[in-house]
Amino acid sequence: MSSVVGCLCCCPCSSPRRRLRRQHQSSFFSSPRRKTTPENNARKRRSASRRILRMMALSKDFDASHADENGYPRLIVFDLDACFWNQEMYQLRDVCEPKNNVIDEKTGMCVGAVSGRTVIKMHEGSRKALTEYYEGKYPGARLATASSADTPLAVKIGQSALRNLEIAPGVSAASVFAIGWEKEFDGNMQIGRTPPLSANKAQTHFPILRKFTNIEYHKMLFFDDCNWGDHCGAVESQCVEPKAGLGPAIQRTPRGLGVKEWETALMKYKARHEQYFK
Repeated sequence: MSSVVGCLCCCPCSSPRRRLRRQHQSSFFSSPRRKTTPENNARKRRSASRRILRMMALSKDFDASHADENGYPRLIVFDLDACFWNQEMYQLRDVCEPKNNVIDEKTGMCVGAVSGRTVIKMHEGSRKALTEYYEGKYPGARLATASSADTPLAVKIGQSALRNLEIAPGVSAASVFAIGWEKEFDGNMQIGRTPPLSANKAQTHFPILRKFTNIEYHKMLFFDDCNWGDHCGAVESQCVEPKAGLGPAIQRTPRGLGVKEWETALMKYKARHEQYFK
């Protein structure tokens, strides 16, 4: 009696290309998890303590005038899909869970939040922006989002991705967006298009940000891919501060927010600030 040791037929399942593809997908999504050794647990606790102290220092006695003195925006606003990160949330179906996170072996931080079999990753400019902000490079500035995610599910997936993606071990993107705001405040996170929001950011997202943050339009900097419409142009022309006669400074990112776009936008904002307000 012979035993079957493998598929010897010529059906698609035995194709070397199919087998290689399955092996690649399996190895990719079975990424290494953080080891729960005492040493690593102690490191996490120390890192968490430093993080909490840093955030408390940045949030306590927050002075937005430092941004004006240094030529930085008081509010830096990011579109999310295809701008801040590489995916469109309306195309996804599953909320991101920590157990599925893609962990960088060298740093131990989450570099990919997984929805189904899709990996959500921050663009390099977004990572640089949040890292520098977390390190205190832009005193007086604060962060916000203006994203017209298509459905309530897309909003939930986006929020879960922000909670999972990290710019340092234990430092989530969501926690960086919370720096400088009062505890539990979420008026800076305008995500979705369910009323009072809509698909038109100039008519809903930015007026709401203006109201909740009390930051004038001309002291904002807005990043958007503008691949589904010129949101930047609409916000710049329609959200104008009456006394200053200016709207938010803008930066289009049709291929996602890169390091060049991040640095260029900051320089443009500073040049405009010095031209009109110094």
